[in-house]
Amino acid sequence: MRILITNDDGINAPGLEVLEGIARDLAGPTGEVWIVAPAFEQSGVAHAISFTRPMMVAKLGERRYAAEGSPADCVLAGLHDVMKDARPDLVLSGVNRGNNAAENALYSGTLGGAMEAALQGVPAVALSQYFGPELREVSDIFEAARVHGLTTLRALLDRGVWTADDYGIFYNINFPPVPADRVKGLRVAPQGFRRDMGFGVEPHHAPSGRRFLWVTGAPQQQPTHPGTDADVNLQGYISVTPMRADLTAHDALEALKAIE
Repeated sequence: MRILITNDDGINAPGLEVLEGIARDLAGPTGEVWIVAPAFEQSGVAHAISFTRPMMVAKLGERRYAAEGSPADCVLAGLHDVMKDARPDLVLSGVNRGNNAAENALYSGTLGGAMEAALQGVPAVALSQYFGPELREVSDIFEAARVHGLTTLRALLDRGVWTADDYGIFYNINFPPVPADRVKGLRVAPQGFRRDMGFGVEPHHAPSGRRFLWVTGAPQQQPTHPGTDADVNLQGYISVTPMRADLTAHDALEALKAIE
């Protein structure tokens, strides 16, 4: 198996090292793992691409490249330049430092990389590690992802739903904020929503007197609706969420016939 991996935390992020290990075990002794990851952190860029400026791609080692762009840029570079002569069988994005459950998924560069792969017709999975109080004293904050990542991916590849339609399915995996030995199992869960917990801004003044706005987050320990991704994560389960890039509100189409 040929696997392309990327992330949004950057080429030197510890989560990428975790994913590389998982990918090498998944690819097997005869497989290949290629890395095309952002040269600098790209958290929060979602599915952005560098459409108005060129991007430089530097080879750092065998099958290892850094790109001055977003995760989606990295996937494009991987598919159409770095691996153009033999496309990957699978794209993995992560392991993100922090959860990409609930509304976080909409902002996530980690998911943006997986989404771009799916749009290009390549099976793709995004992986993220939820953080919380139980991980404050552990030596390896990615332990749950490191220990359970391979079995989770194998289960998806063996028994998951993979489609070849225009907006093919890709997957969002979030590992719970607990040590590996406290992971209770796996749950297939829809995307949740944290009410009254969205992003905001906070003004600050620089020493020069200029006023700037910092984007602020929100506490991540509030569960979402029972059975949804963040809810099962906070209960100690790995969440697996099938996703599509199609943004159509299909449930509203019939009702809107009245305006035609």
